[in-house]
Amino acid sequence: MRSSVDSHKRTNDILLGPLERPALHWLAFHMPAWVNPDILTAIGVIGGLVIFGGYILTNYNPVFLWLVNLGLIINWFGDSMDGTLARYRNIQRPRYGFFIDHSVDAVIEVLIVLGLGLSPYVRFDLAAVALVAYLLLSVMVYIQQIVTNEFRISYGKLGPTEVRVGIFLANTFIFLVGNPVMNFGAVSISLYNFIVVIATVIMVVIFIYNTISKGRELSRLDNLARSTSQQVESSREGKLA
Repeated sequence: MRSSVDSHKRTNDILLGPLERPALHWLAFHMPAWVNPDILTAIGVIGGLVIFGGYILTNYNPVFLWLVNLGLIINWFGDSMDGTLARYRNIQRPRYGFFIDHSVDAVIEVLIVLGLGLSPYVRFDLAAVALVAYLLLSVMVYIQQIVTNEFRISYGKLGPTEVRVGIFLANTFIFLVGNPVMNFGAVSISLYNFIVVIATVIMVVIFIYNTISKGRELSRLDNLARSTSQQVESSREGKLA
């Protein structure tokens, strides 16, 4: 039985695409024959666990932020290369790959954000809200794939790679200068908490905007299809009469 996963359009128009795509192609070309997409998916999971553990360990020493950054690189390599290698070697398993890859992605997203919330840098409640916002975007992507047959990974030139780079830079900055507290009138908030709040707001805005705009587009398409169907039905009835 075929599904929309077998033939969906994949859109990944990210800011770092001109750098990432040639790098992934080079890595796929030089990948040893014994490495397969499942191994790369497992490497991505290991990267997620390293990130989670690194954030926990920052409660003892900020130097473990570099362990988090290493985990981000490992996770990027595994997560980005599993599908790339499958397409390069023409060994895709569309339904299995889609199911496993994005199930694993959801687990890693939880590990990363909850790890951040269990670190000394970000309040757990703010991290949890950020996780909800990110999962909302993920749900929107999957729903849109079903109704439009387009799997859109990026929004506004931003995708998972840019998110990883943003976290990497934030970790580096916090390690170098600390986590200073900023004052906005009566409100005081640390820098990393502020970054998480801004990221959450951006994700929520993208979710709301895309839901409204895509909903209007789909409504027009459905109305057009219904009108066309009614015209065909009326024409058929006229011929029978």
